[in-house]
Amino acid sequence: MATFTQVLLAAAVCTKAGKAIVSRQFVEMTRTCIEGLLAAFPKLLNTGKQHTFVETESVRYVYQPMEKLYMVLITTKNSNILEDLETLRLFSRVIPEYCRALEETEISDHCFDLIFAFDEIVALGYRENVNLAQIRTFTEMDSHEEKVFRAVRETQEREAKAEMRRKAKELQQARRDAERQGKKAPGFGGFGSSGGSSMSNNAVSLISETIIEPEKTKSAPVPSRPSGSGKALKLGAKGKEVDHFVDKLKSEGETIVTPSSGKRPSEVAKVLAPPVNMESVHLRVEEKISLTCSRDGGLQNMEVHGLIMLRVSDDKFGRIRVHIDNEDKKGVQLQTHPNVDKKLFTLDSVIGLKNPEKSFPVNSDVGVWKWRLQTTEESFIPLTINCWPSESGNGCDVNIEYELQEERLELNDVVITIPLPAGVGSPVIGDIDGDYHHDSRRNTLEWTLPVIDSKNKTGSLEFSIAGHPNDFFPVTVSFVSKKNYCSLHVTKVNQVDGNSPVRYSTETSFLVDKYEIL
Repeated sequence: MATFTQVLLAAAVCTKAGKAIVSRQFVEMTRTCIEGLLAAFPKLLNTGKQHTFVETESVRYVYQPMEKLYMVLITTKNSNILEDLETLRLFSRVIPEYCRALEETEISDHCFDLIFAFDEIVALGYRENVNLAQIRTFTEMDSHEEKVFRAVRETQEREAKAEMRRKAKELQQARRDAERQGKKAPGFGGFGSSGGSSMSNNAVSLISETIIEPEKTKSAPVPSRPSGSGKALKLGAKGKEVDHFVDKLKSEGETIVTPSSGKRPSEVAKVLAPPVNMESVHLRVEEKISLTCSRDGGLQNMEVHGLIMLRVSDDKFGRIRVHIDNEDKKGVQLQTHPNVDKKLFTLDSVIGLKNPEKSFPVNSDVGVWKWRLQTTEESFIPLTINCWPSESGNGCDVNIEYELQEERLELNDVVITIPLPAGVGSPVIGDIDGDYHHDSRRNTLEWTLPVIDSKNKTGSLEFSIAGHPNDFFPVTVSFVSKKNYCSLHVTKVNQVDGNSPVRYSTETSFLVDKYEIL
């Protein structure tokens, strides 16, 4: 057997029979040597006694059982056993960070992730002064410089595409003007022959089809398109509200289909589809809620912001009036656009321009009316969350329940996210209404419910895990709804001349900006 000078020789995860699943050697050691050491390890264990290490003539095994597996450190006999045990605990905490289950197949699937993490713990046979959070940061390799470089490159690409579109429009306009005047379109190569003119027309047509036409398709409302948000077909939408990469794909005409369950809060954004038939007069009602609640049930702050956007796509319906049904009893503060007749709105709840001879802008989204509700009244909370962690002998038993107080609402794609302690493994789920997803990377438990309405206004989840009561806060909630929170609705639209009714379509969305239980 070779003589080793380093303290820590290898770190391995093996089966009860001594089969190596993943092993990282910190000294020069052949595969046959490490496999032989690990194969001999189970034979050295004394089943009648409980120990954390065993020794041979040349090496020491420091180990920890993990269900059907062993986490084993192979060290020299002159190493400090107390430091080895501390290192072993850190290795054992790293494995659940990358593996959802302590099984052979799961360990094999994430073997390279584990090896990279092992390298952060030990260098040249000696323990590095790192903790679990630092290991996670180092292995993620998040680079601020790379983000800046990518942002600059994407900006340059967008500017280049915009310049291409502008040039293509100029070429297309020049070709049309030349055709209108009976002249030949300007050529590219300067050959002066009819072939050059033909090439010019073909090139302009090609650029027109590849650049101009997709832009028109993106900006035009396509009723048959089933997926995507109400803003997915419009260039220049609010990119901050959705993931930048997904928004980039949508701006290029791609259809993004998002699963309805298991969404993270950042992913639950603007999933409500536009109406199947968008009329010439379209009204979009948007509401966003921001709520902060204490864990004992007290409401610290709740704000609801609402807005009605009007879009007229036919100029013959530009001079219209929108009738509103205001059934609010919560004390909502209302505000109209400066060009809207406030007296008409106050007396008759009708939105119309101050000058009835003028028309609303065509093919443009115009905010005509907005409202705001700010309160600390607990009875106004649409969905109450009650989280009860109680310490037990093995950690904490957590009981969390919800109740829909605003029964007329129908909440879709509800995700209740509970933080978990790091490095303690997966929670043991008891009774549950709905489904759950354990994210071991982010140390969260996501409780997902496809819909909450008056038929299932209450539900609960029970689970057990090691930790303390403060580890399970703040709880965050996300959802979407096709019904707005404040009782404000559009009832009809009439033309100014003759008061004749106008066909219109509406699109309502109630979204979460922030929903926390601290």
